[in-house]
Amino acid sequence: MRSFYLDSSDWPELPDERLSLTGAEAHHASRVVRVQPGEEVRVFDGLGREALAAVEYVGKNRVDLAPVEIRVVQPSARPVTLAVAWTKALRRSWLLEKAVELEASAIWFWQADRSQGRIPDEPKETWTGQLVAGAKQCESAWIPELRTFPKGLAEVAAAAASIPGRYILWEDPQQPRMLTAQDLAASEPMLFVLGPEGGFSPKEEALFTAEGSGFVPVSLGRRILRWETAALLCLGLAFWSGS
Repeated sequence: MRSFYLDSSDWPELPDERLSLTGAEAHHASRVVRVQPGEEVRVFDGLGREALAAVEYVGKNRVDLAPVEIRVVQPSARPVTLAVAWTKALRRSWLLEKAVELEASAIWFWQADRSQGRIPDEPKETWTGQLVAGAKQCESAWIPELRTFPKGLAEVAAAAASIPGRYILWEDPQQPRMLTAQDLAASEPMLFVLGPEGGFSPKEEALFTAEGSGFVPVSLGRRILRWETAALLCLGLAFWSGS
Protein backbone atom coordinates (compact mmCIF):
# COMPACT_ATOMS: atom_id res chain seq x y z
CA MET A 1 0.00 0.00 0.00
CA ARG A 2 1.25 3.48 -0.89
CA SER A 3 2.16 5.76 2.02
CA PHE A 4 2.01 9.55 2.07
CA TYR A 5 3.08 12.12 4.64
CA LEU A 6 0.73 14.88 5.78
CA ASP A 7 2.05 17.34 8.36
CA SER A 8 0.03 17.36 11.57
CA SER A 9 -0.94 21.02 11.00
CA ASP A 10 -2.67 20.05 7.74
CA TRP A 11 -5.00 17.43 9.19
CA PRO A 12 -8.65 18.50 9.54
CA GLU A 13 -10.18 19.00 12.96
CA LEU A 14 -12.95 16.44 12.42
CA PRO A 15 -12.01 12.79 11.73
CA ASP A 16 -14.41 12.36 8.81
CA GLU A 17 -13.25 15.45 6.90
CA ARG A 18 -11.30 15.12 3.67
CA LEU A 19 -7.50 14.89 3.74
CA SER A 20 -5.65 16.82 1.03
CA LEU A 21 -2.13 16.19 -0.20
CA THR A 22 -0.35 19.19 -1.73
CA GLY A 23 3.16 20.11 -2.79
CA ALA A 24 5.72 17.34 -3.18
CA GLU A 25 3.42 14.63 -1.80
CA ALA A 26 0.67 15.53 -4.28
CA HIS A 27 3.20 15.49 -7.12
CA HIS A 28 4.51 12.10 -6.02
CA ALA A 29 0.99 10.69 -5.73
CA SER A 30 -0.34 12.05 -9.02
CA ARG A 31 2.72 12.09 -11.28
CA VAL A 32 5.10 9.44 -9.96
CA VAL A 33 3.07 6.55 -8.55
CA ARG A 34 -0.14 7.73 -10.30
CA VAL A 35 -2.78 6.85 -7.73
CA GLN A 36 -6.31 6.41 -9.04
CA PRO A 37 -9.72 7.34 -7.58
CA GLY A 38 -10.97 4.55 -5.34
CA GLU A 39 -7.47 3.33 -4.49
CA GLU A 40 -6.73 2.99 -0.77
CA VAL A 41 -3.56 4.56 0.63
CA ARG A 42 -1.91 5.12 4.00
CA VAL A 43 -1.41 8.64 5.37
CA PHE A 44 0.65 9.52 8.46
CA ASP A 45 1.78 12.66 10.29
CA GLY A 46 5.00 11.45 11.92
CA LEU A 47 3.54 12.01 15.39
CA GLY A 48 1.71 8.71 15.73
CA ARG A 49 -1.43 9.43 13.73
CA GLU A 50 -2.15 7.45 10.59
CA ALA A 51 -5.15 6.92 8.36
CA LEU A 52 -6.38 4.43 5.83
CA ALA A 53 -7.93 6.61 3.14
CA ALA A 54 -9.54 6.26 -0.27
CA VAL A 55 -8.47 8.48 -3.15
CA GLU A 56 -11.32 10.77 -4.23
CA TYR A 57 -9.72 13.30 -6.56
CA VAL A 58 -6.38 13.42 -8.36
CA GLY A 59 -5.18 16.78 -9.65
CA LYS A 60 -1.82 18.15 -10.67
CA ASN A 61 -1.30 20.06 -7.42
CA ARG A 62 -3.76 18.39 -5.06
CA VAL A 63 -4.93 14.91 -4.19
CA ASP A 64 -8.04 14.54 -2.02
CA LEU A 65 -8.55 11.53 0.22
CA ALA A 66 -11.58 10.28 2.15
CA PRO A 67 -10.62 8.78 5.54
CA VAL A 68 -11.74 5.18 6.02
CA GLU A 69 -10.08 4.66 9.40
CA ILE A 70 -7.88 6.85 11.61
CA ARG A 71 -5.85 5.48 14.46
CA VAL A 72 -3.18 6.66 16.89
CA VAL A 73 -0.05 4.54 17.28
CA GLN A 74 1.74 4.77 20.61
CA PRO A 75 5.46 5.66 20.55
CA SER A 76 8.20 3.31 21.66
CA ALA A 77 7.92 2.52 25.37
CA ARG A 78 11.52 3.65 25.92
CA PRO A 79 12.60 6.85 24.13
CA VAL A 80 16.09 6.60 22.66
CA THR A 81 17.93 9.75 21.57
CA LEU A 82 21.03 9.71 19.39
CA ALA A 83 23.33 12.76 19.60
CA VAL A 84 25.84 12.70 16.74
CA ALA A 85 28.71 15.15 16.32
CA TRP A 86 28.58 17.07 13.06
CA THR A 87 30.54 15.33 10.31
CA LYS A 88 30.78 15.26 6.55
CA ALA A 89 27.43 14.66 4.83
CA LEU A 90 28.47 11.20 3.68
CA ARG A 91 26.06 8.60 5.11
CA ARG A 92 23.97 11.14 7.05
CA SER A 93 20.83 10.54 4.98
CA TRP A 94 21.36 6.79 5.34
CA LEU A 95 21.52 7.14 9.12
CA LEU A 96 18.33 9.22 9.23
CA GLU A 97 16.38 6.55 7.36
CA LYS A 98 17.75 3.76 9.55
CA ALA A 99 16.95 5.74 12.70
CA VAL A 100 13.26 5.62 11.77
CA GLU A 101 13.38 1.87 11.19
CA LEU A 102 15.01 1.33 14.60
CA GLU A 103 12.52 3.59 16.41
CA ALA A 104 14.81 6.39 17.54
CA SER A 105 12.75 9.06 19.27
CA ALA A 106 15.15 11.91 18.50
CA ILE A 107 18.26 12.66 16.45
CA TRP A 108 20.47 15.49 17.66
CA PHE A 109 23.36 16.88 15.63
CA TRP A 110 25.91 18.88 17.62
CA GLN A 111 28.92 21.04 16.82
CA ALA A 112 32.08 19.40 18.14
CA ASP A 113 35.41 21.16 18.49
CA ARG A 114 36.79 18.81 15.82
CA SER A 115 33.76 18.76 13.54
CA GLN A 116 34.33 19.20 9.82
CA GLY A 117 32.36 22.28 8.82
CA ARG A 118 29.68 24.24 10.66
CA ILE A 119 26.34 22.82 11.67
CA PRO A 120 23.18 24.70 10.60
CA ASP A 121 21.39 26.62 13.33
CA GLU A 122 18.18 24.72 12.52
CA PRO A 123 17.50 21.27 11.02
CA LYS A 124 17.18 21.27 7.24
CA GLU A 125 13.92 20.41 5.50
CA THR A 126 15.75 17.78 3.48
CA TRP A 127 16.52 15.91 6.71
CA THR A 128 12.82 15.68 7.50
CA GLY A 129 12.29 14.41 3.98
CA GLN A 130 14.79 11.63 4.60
CA LEU A 131 13.01 10.68 7.83
CA VAL A 132 9.71 10.63 5.97
CA ALA A 133 11.22 8.35 3.31
CA GLY A 134 12.32 5.98 6.04
CA ALA A 135 8.88 6.02 7.66
CA LYS A 136 7.23 5.21 4.35
CA GLN A 137 9.57 2.28 3.78
CA CYS A 138 9.00 0.69 7.21
CA GLU A 139 5.40 1.91 7.65
CA SER A 140 6.16 3.77 10.86
CA ALA A 141 3.69 6.33 12.17
CA TRP A 142 6.50 8.13 13.99
CA ILE A 143 9.54 10.06 12.81
CA PRO A 144 12.29 11.15 15.22
CA GLU A 145 12.48 14.70 16.49
CA LEU A 146 15.35 16.61 14.86
CA ARG A 147 17.47 19.19 16.70
CA THR A 148 20.78 20.94 16.11
CA PHE A 149 23.17 22.18 18.80
CA PRO A 150 25.55 24.74 17.27
CA LYS A 151 27.00 25.69 20.68
CA GLY A 152 28.53 22.29 21.30
CA LEU A 153 28.51 19.53 23.88
CA ALA A 154 27.63 21.80 26.80
CA GLU A 155 24.38 22.65 25.03
CA VAL A 156 23.67 18.94 24.53
CA ALA A 157 24.36 18.27 28.21
CA ALA A 158 21.86 20.94 29.25
CA ALA A 159 19.17 19.56 26.94
CA ALA A 160 19.80 16.02 28.19
CA ALA A 161 19.63 16.84 31.89
CA SER A 162 16.26 15.11 32.31
CA ILE A 163 17.29 11.90 30.49
CA PRO A 164 18.22 9.24 33.09
CA GLY A 165 20.49 7.05 30.96
CA ARG A 166 23.21 9.17 29.35
CA TYR A 167 25.95 7.19 27.61
CA ILE A 168 28.86 8.68 25.74
CA LEU A 169 30.79 6.52 23.28
CA TRP A 170 34.49 7.05 23.97
CA GLU A 171 37.41 5.46 22.17
CA ASP A 172 39.92 5.91 25.01
CA PRO A 173 40.84 2.27 25.91
CA GLN A 174 41.97 3.27 29.41
CA GLN A 175 38.71 4.77 30.59
CA PRO A 176 35.29 3.47 29.52
CA ARG A 177 33.62 0.24 30.49
CA MET A 178 31.65 -1.84 28.03
CA LEU A 179 28.02 -1.05 27.35
CA THR A 180 26.21 -3.91 29.09
CA ALA A 181 22.98 -5.82 28.72
CA GLN A 182 21.96 -4.38 32.08
CA ASP A 183 22.31 -0.86 30.69
CA LEU A 184 20.10 -1.78 27.76
CA ALA A 185 17.53 -3.59 29.89
CA ALA A 186 16.57 -0.41 31.75
CA SER A 187 13.13 0.91 30.86
CA GLU A 188 14.11 4.55 31.28
CA PRO A 189 14.87 6.96 28.39
CA MET A 190 18.38 6.70 26.95
CA LEU A 191 20.81 9.03 25.21
CA PHE A 192 23.84 7.95 23.19
CA VAL A 193 26.41 10.64 22.39
CA LEU A 194 28.88 10.08 19.54
CA GLY A 195 31.91 12.27 18.86
CA PRO A 196 33.36 13.38 15.52
CA GLU A 197 35.78 11.41 13.37
CA GLY A 198 38.71 13.24 15.00
CA GLY A 199 37.58 12.30 18.51
CA PHE A 200 36.58 14.44 21.47
CA SER A 201 38.68 17.47 22.39
CA PRO A 202 40.23 17.74 25.88
CA LYS A 203 37.59 20.34 26.76
CA GLU A 204 34.78 17.99 25.77
CA GLU A 205 36.37 15.09 27.64
CA ALA A 206 36.60 17.23 30.76
CA LEU A 207 32.92 18.10 30.47
CA PHE A 208 31.58 14.55 30.35
CA THR A 209 34.08 13.07 32.80
CA ALA A 210 33.51 15.74 35.46
CA GLU A 211 31.98 14.53 38.70
CA GLY A 212 28.22 14.97 38.61
CA SER A 213 28.06 15.32 34.81
CA GLY A 214 25.58 12.44 34.59
CA PHE A 215 27.34 10.93 31.58
CA VAL A 216 28.62 7.35 31.60
CA PRO A 217 31.55 6.79 29.20
CA VAL A 218 31.17 3.38 27.53
CA SER A 219 32.78 1.33 24.79
CA LEU A 220 31.22 -0.86 22.11
CA GLY A 221 34.22 -3.19 21.97
CA ARG A 222 37.81 -3.45 20.81
CA ARG A 223 37.15 -2.37 17.22
CA ILE A 224 37.38 1.28 16.18
CA LEU A 225 34.06 1.86 14.45
CA ARG A 226 33.09 4.53 11.96
CA TRP A 227 30.60 7.00 13.41
CA GLU A 228 27.68 5.69 11.35
CA THR A 229 28.45 2.09 12.36
CA ALA A 230 28.56 3.02 16.04
CA ALA A 231 25.34 5.01 15.73
CA LEU A 232 23.51 2.16 14.05
CA LEU A 233 24.84 -0.35 16.57
CA CYS A 234 23.58 1.75 19.50
CA LEU A 235 20.13 2.04 17.99
CA GLY A 236 20.07 -1.63 17.03
CA LEU A 237 21.01 -2.79 20.52
CA ALA A 238 18.40 -0.53 22.11
CA PHE A 239 15.75 -1.68 19.61
CA TRP A 240 16.55 -5.35 20.22
CA SER A 241 16.56 -5.00 24.01
CA GLY A 242 13.23 -3.21 23.99
CA SER A 243 11.50 -5.71 21.71
